[in-house]
Amino acid sequence: MKKIQQLLLSLLLVSTALFVTTPAQADQTVTDQLGRQVTLPDHVTRVVVLQHQTLNLLVQLDASKTVVGVLSSWKKQLAPEFARFMPTIEAMPMPGDLTQVNIESLLALHPQVVFVANYAPEAMIKQIEDAGIPVVAISLRADAQGEKNKMNPTMGNEEQAYNDGLKEGIRLIGQIVDRKSQAEVLINYTFAARAKFNAPVADIPADKKVRVYMANPDLNTYGSGKYTGLMMEHAGAMNVAAATIKGARQVSLEQVLQWNPQVIFVQDRYPEVVKEIENDPNWQAIDAVKNHRVWLMPEYAKAWGYPMPEALAIGELWMAKKLYPERYKNVDVDAEAQAYYQHFYRTDWQPRGGK
Repeated sequence: MKKIQQLLLSLLLVSTALFVTTPAQADQTVTDQLGRQVTLPDHVTRVVVLQHQTLNLLVQLDASKTVVGVLSSWKKQLAPEFARFMPTIEAMPMPGDLTQVNIESLLALHPQVVFVANYAPEAMIKQIEDAGIPVVAISLRADAQGEKNKMNPTMGNEEQAYNDGLKEGIRLIGQIVDRKSQAEVLINYTFAARAKFNAPVADIPADKKVRVYMANPDLNTYGSGKYTGLMMEHAGAMNVAAATIKGARQVSLEQVLQWNPQVIFVQDRYPEVVKEIENDPNWQAIDAVKNHRVWLMPEYAKAWGYPMPEALAIGELWMAKKLYPERYKNVDVDAEAQAYYQHFYRTDWQPRGGK
């Protein structure tokens, strides 16, 4: 009996020692999209997001409850209507933006990780890390060494860089906030839908493609090296700026007149640009304006220069049907948008202003 008691006591001491020496919270190490090794808690429940693409993805992964602070320009970058997907955002602290941070405000939020853009200044990243907070950079691109921290990188294969980078970014975010399965569902849905709806315009010859210009405020547009050009390509169009400029750039009106696009698209977040173009006498000689083909894109067609799942899954479809309606007679784009929004935003889709 005494031996049994001694054995039980020994087992109790061993188990107690194991309990004491086991850390309350294990760590995980991830590789961010700058190629940096980042160690952070295994169970993350408090994140600050200083990049709008990552914020959008966190909502789609049903992880918005982990967000305790956001970038100050979220309304400009995502449009005020984004609040309907994340009602808490209106009152949420804003301790920084894409290229700057207020350390005191950030520390007050006790975040376990801060998400930043790949082009966030090195000094900003160091400032956050020196305060003891892990930083994860997201680019949604699979860039070569030396190009990872650039806003307008040089790419050998744009299609591969964006496809692989989007999958990598979604998986990375999903791993950090414990949404791995949701990340895989989002990736699979996105690329399956894209393949299905790109097919009807895949055979259009280069010389038959509609010439398209993306009009951002103050004559800014996207040239080569941006997802927007791939979006147009997948929709059977040609980006008129691709052969002349690289990245996101401001151009002259004379240049746009020379390109003479047949269609002008304007992102949902810039509705004022449509009226400016239509009412400005200097634009009237352009084919797109003369033929009333200056179109405001829906919210889901995010032509940010960076890929977003909804842009691939339904945005490219919307663009293709606008340009080639006869090839999509039996496709209900609104129904596809509704299905996507109910699945990933857990709400009904509504066009700007509602129905």
